[in-house]
Order: sequence, then structure tokens, then C-alpha cells
Amino acid sequence: MDNSQQLLAILVEEGLISQTIADEVKLSALNSGKSTIEILLSKNLVSEDAVLEAKAKIDHVPFVSLSGRGISPEILTFIPEPVARKYRLVPFDLDKKANKLKIAMVDPLDLPLIEFLEQKSGKSIVSYLAKESEITQKIEEVYSAGLSTEVSEALKETATVKTIDAKQLGQIIKEAPIAKIVSTILEYAVRSRASDVHIEPQETRTRVRYRIDGILHEKLALPRSVHEAVVSRIKILSAMKIDERRVPQDGRFNFKLGSDEIDLRVSSLPTVHGEKIVMRLLKKTGGIPDLPELGLHGISLNYLNNAITRPHGIILVTGPTGSGKTTTLYSVLSKLNTEKVNIVTLEDPVEYEIVGLSQVQINPTAGLTFASGLRSFLRQDPNIILVGEIRDNETMNLAVQAALTGHLVFSTLHTNNAATAIPRLLDLGAEPFLVVSVLNAVEAQRITRKICTACKETYKPTPQVVADIKNVLGKLYPPDKQDIVLYRGKGCKECNNTGYLGRVGIFEVIIVSPSIAKLIMERATAEAIENQAREESMITLKQDGYLKVLDGTTTIEEVIRVAEE
Repeated sequence: MDNSQQLLAILVEEGLISQTIADEVKLSALNSGKSTIEILLSKNLVSEDAVLEAKAKIDHVPFVSLSGRGISPEILTFIPEPVARKYRLVPFDLDKKANKLKIAMVDPLDLPLIEFLEQKSGKSIVSYLAKESEITQKIEEVYSAGLSTEVSEALKETATVKTIDAKQLGQIIKEAPIAKIVSTILEYAVRSRASDVHIEPQETRTRVRYRIDGILHEKLALPRSVHEAVVSRIKILSAMKIDERRVPQDGRFNFKLGSDEIDLRVSSLPTVHGEKIVMRLLKKTGGIPDLPELGLHGISLNYLNNAITRPHGIILVTGPTGSGKTTTLYSVLSKLNTEKVNIVTLEDPVEYEIVGLSQVQINPTAGLTFASGLRSFLRQDPNIILVGEIRDNETMNLAVQAALTGHLVFSTLHTNNAATAIPRLLDLGAEPFLVVSVLNAVEAQRITRKICTACKETYKPTPQVVADIKNVLGKLYPPDKQDIVLYRGKGCKECNNTGYLGRVGIFEVIIVSPSIAKLIMERATAEAIENQAREESMITLKQDGYLKVLDGTTTIEEVIRVAEE
């Protein structure tokens, strides 16, 4: 059996193609003179990864996917950039104990090349098969004058420090190399628009990951030997105790890069391999976006604008952690922030500082909770109150009382959609007649990634996808649309080959109409409330997402990822 037949046999065995398709491919290869792999990929019968994994099995070599894998700058020093580019390969891991260097290659069976690499690196080479496109992309990413190169240079200076003595630690963390590593990690975070940086100790290395547009990407791996010094440097900047490694700590500091000033909230957590650090980046410059910029349009925007311009009542913003609730609330407060009103906020923690607002951070250890703070707020003659979250019966009752006594109250709830928030309030002990009296609107939201405009392309969706869009949108489906054309990003340098750049929200807003008020009085289910709201023209999260898919803002995969119940 030749290689092409073996390849087809493996794909059939793994259930990736049927025997009938395998026979058709075999015949097509004989008639056209094209290779089996060319035919499989050109007809989109299987993914390139599946073909290469099958090829690796035939050749008895391991397969590796380089996508999302961070590479330690230390490893790159064994294979110079010109060699990597010329022979289309990239080193990605090092087993120090066995002195083995793992290399991803286009041709892992090139024995003379492997022998040359062994002489060049002084290591025993383990060759892996990888996608050529991933190898090329990874070479650009790790050898270019960016994160890895900067850190490599700093690491060369720390090479003399193999193990770190506790007595030396204070001196080491002040030294240029460690400060340079931390500075480079932060600079890259700002330039790549990351919202969070994770520095995670593992058994043999320290992994650095960046959350960009809501998704974590591994961009760097550091030698385990510098972990403690890097963590201590960050803890000193954050005014945390460097000698306390047994309990979690919190801190914050500011970082300036050009005209951008970033506020960093830092959290440490003791793990089995050492302390993990997570840094949340909050941009102080650039201002707060308005509601249309966030993605609120049409009837949802009208509903919310009407609710926030009323002089009193409660407006709830709901969604899971990381769905942008705080940003939406800040956007609303910025709109309402004038000299004529007194706005007070109670937050956990204060994320953005807004001129003109009295912002308070809760401190449960000192007795300042959402409930106790809200009780004090009512003596501060406020017009508008933001309570970070309604977590318990006491906070809920105080928020209702505040709304009844003429205040406009904003808060958040952790519920999946807008309709579920109403039964949740009743579960917390609110009386239905009070909810009807004070509730102005409930808004639910998610964040989707936007398609990168630099590499945006059109494609024809499958009949199943078209049917799904028509079914979800119902009356909202544009009647003049015959052939649906959707959009996606191919992946380019601008978007770090992800196809996405930036984010946009999807929203749904329920207002308490007379018919919905009647359902609340009857303690109706969330499903009944949602059905009634839809009858009254509410656009659901998924519908709003699909409308943004049709206008080319995001992809159907993104909407399903964040809005599928």
C-alpha cells in the first residue's frame, strides 16, 4: 500500500471521510495527476490538521500544532533566525534533563538537516511535523524584534543566575534584566490591546498569556529560574508584600507608554508551582465610549435611553463576568453626569475614575459592603446611585427603597438574559408589586469579537446556516435579502492572524410594559416574560448578534460562542 492509500485508509478509519469519498479521491488523483492531499484540501473534505496528523502517523513522526503556543526566548538561541527561515523550521521546546531540542519542521524526515541542527545547537533533535503556514507565522512572531527578542536579550544577562538565593532576591529584582522583562511584558500588553496578562508558573517553565479581545493567547514562555524575581518585581511595583507567598494579595500601579496611561490591578495567587500573577489593564486615556459605540442600536437603544431619562426607578444590567456590564454602566453615567445631579457609586472595585462622580470602593473587612454603603449613600442627597451588584436580600430591599424615594438606581445581576433577572429579584425577596413600581428596564449583554477590516472577506454560508439565521431572526429578517453573503477575517498581521480586531456588544432590553407588569404580579416564569417581550418588539441577544452578522460586524461563530443558551 503506497502512502496516498495509507493516508486515505487512516482518514476512513478515524471516521473523517467515508470509504465512498476515499474511492472518489483515489480515482480523481489518477485522472488529474494531482496528489491525494491536494484533492482532499481543495475540496474541503478534511482539515489540513487532520491530513498532516495522518501523514505523521504514516511517517512515524509526532505532529505538533504551533497555534497558541508560547516559545521561550531561551530556546530560540539554539537555532539562529536565518537557519529557521531557510529550512522552514522553528524550535518550540527543550528537555534540559535529556538535552533534547524539539523542532517543528515542514520535512521532519530530512536526516542531513537534522544532523546539521544537532551540530549547530549541541542538542539531540526531536523532529515534529507542523503546518508550513504555522511555522512561517511563528518565525515572524518569535524572531521579529518584539516580545521574544527583547526578553531574550534580558535573559542573556540573567544567565549567570541559575538558582536564586532568598538573600540575593532583593538585589536581583532591582537589576536591569528583570525590570526589562517586566517592562517588555507590559509594553506588549498595551500594544496588543490586551485586557489581562497571566503569568503562570508550571513545572518546567513560566507561561505568559494575554487576553486579547476576550480570548487568551500564549505569547511567551520564561525559564523557571527567573519566575520568583519577575513576580517579586511586579509585587514591589504593586506595593504588595514580597515575603508573603502563602496567601493571595491584591495591588495596583500605573504604567505609562507614550501618551497612553494604564492603570494595572494586580492579583497574586499561591499555586503548587509558585505564585501566579494576573494583571488587569485599564486604560486611563481615551475616554469612555458612548452607547452606540458599544453596539446598542435601534429599539434597544431607544428603550434604554427612555429608561435612563426617567427621574427615578431601577435599571438592571445583566450578563456573566467579562460581558462588559461595567463599561455599559460607565457609559450611561457619563451621559447623565452634569453639574445639576449628584451621582454616587459603590463598586467592587472602582475600575475607571470619572470626574464629577463620588466613587466608593467596598471594603468588607472594614464593614463597608454594598448594603451598608447604600444605607449611608441615602444620607448624601444623591440623585443617581450605582450599586455594583445586587447580591443579597438586604441590598435588594435598600435599592428598591431608594428607587421608591425618588432616586435613579443602577445595578448589575449575574443572570443569563434580561427576562431571568425579574424572577431573580423575586427570589431575593422583592415583592412583585414593588418590582412593578420601580423597575424601569432590564438590559442583558455579551461581547463578541469584531471582524478585522484589514483582511475581511465574503463567503457563501451553507443552507443549514441560512435556515438558522432565518429561523432566529423571524420577522426581523430583511425581506429584500435573497442570497445571503456573510463575512469573516482571513487573518493578517494587523489582527495577529486571528481574523478579529476589536469587540462589539450584543444586547437585549426589556421594559416593564402593562402586560409584563401583569406577568410579574402573577410571578410568571422568565420564559413567559421573554415571550411577551418578544411580542412587544424586543430584540433578543441572539437576534441582535445575527443582525450584526448580516451587516458584517462579527461572525456567526462568535455569536453562537457567546449567546448560545
